[in-house]
Amino acid sequence: MTENGGHSWAGLLRSYDVSEATATRLVSALAAAEVSALAFCRLLDRWARGEPDPTTPGRREAALRRAAERVETALAGLEGPLGRFLVELQADEAEGRSWYGEPGAGEVVEWDATLRRAGVSASPARVAQAYLELAVLVRALQGLGTSARMGSLPHRSELWAGLFDLRENLYGGAVDDLRALAA
Repeated sequence: MTENGGHSWAGLLRSYDVSEATATRLVSALAAAEVSALAFCRLLDRWARGEPDPTTPGRREAALRRAAERVETALAGLEGPLGRFLVELQADEAEGRSWYGEPGAGEVVEWDATLRRAGVSASPARVAQAYLELAVLVRALQGLGTSARMGSLPHRSELWAGLFDLRENLYGGAVDDLRALAA
């Protein structure tokens, strides 16, 4: 991600008619959410491939808790800037379609066997839900970056709808799942 470049998701978000302060806060908060979401997902992906890192079940349990806590913290910092951006973005049309699609097959994963093999006692359902929502967030940001590079900006109402959907999905359940995993 080139945060300040015009051909990135950050540059794309700055190109809409919102205050620079609001766009800057959102970009910063989304960058933190993206980094922590990627770390959470990559940790689980390594375990799914059979890579026991960290090397002991206790350390893996602690690593999952830390990763969940980092994402939860990043999402707490995203809530205000995202809400403010949505208010300032207010689309002309009452409703638009989101610019990103439904979760792909690679994002819907059963984690029971992986967690059991890793020696981690976390709820597989909570891990699956958090992983899914975070993978969708990362994919949505990648999609915005691709749109920026191709010069194909989502219509204002599409951007609003997509960000609104992301917010609802993240704060409608993923944050609770992450909080439980971090505990």
